Amino acid sequence: MSQNAPWLPLFPLKTVLFPEGVLPLKVFETRYIDMVRDCMRREAPFGVVLIRSGQEVGAAAEPEAVGCLAHIRQWDMPSLGMMMLRTEGGQRFRILETRVLDNSLLGARIAMLAADADIPVDAAHAACARALKIVIDDIDAKGKAEQGEAFVSPFAHPSRLDNAGWVANRWCEILPIPLKARQKLMELDDAHSRLAVVHQYLQQHKII
Repeated sequence: MSQNAPWLPLFPLKTVLFPEGVLPLKVFETRYIDMVRDCMRREAPFGVVLIRSGQEVGAAAEPEAVGCLAHIRQWDMPSLGMMMLRTEGGQRFRILETRVLDNSLLGARIAMLAADADIPVDAAHAACARALKIVIDDIDAKGKAEQGEAFVSPFAHPSRLDNAGWVANRWCEILPIPLKARQKLMELDDAHSRLAVVHQYLQQHKII
């Protein structure tokens, strides 16, 4: 990113966003409502980063070094001073420099990281894809049965179960692992390496 590029607004959260992952957000702080409105006006993403230290509200938190762009796909304002967003993860980035912008909003100059190559799931990890399909189908079926037309899947569709990065990322989102471990997996540049770690976890826990 050039020195003349605008500062990317950051949304530090106690969650990790992966490329092509769905992240619903409830936004109520004035600084973030203003940020969201500005991003929508410019049709631009903001950055989601895991909090290293600090809190989601109040003073600007210290973020991890690697985050993910969040693209706003849907929004609603059910009441004054509150916005409901459905965002989707874009490309990963590394923070080069941060500063506190107006309204205690954290901004960053970033370097984009390479996107996962479009690599197919190999035979050794095919069981991961099969098990993920079962999980997604089950979650969607239960959601539709309970909520009917109001149900919104927590997964972006269509599924890309033949793509190693997509399969690895969806497992990383739903496995009950610590946030620090989730962050380290998101930071891995090689999709096969990420999927190999997931495969080992699923085997150890007798999921596959």
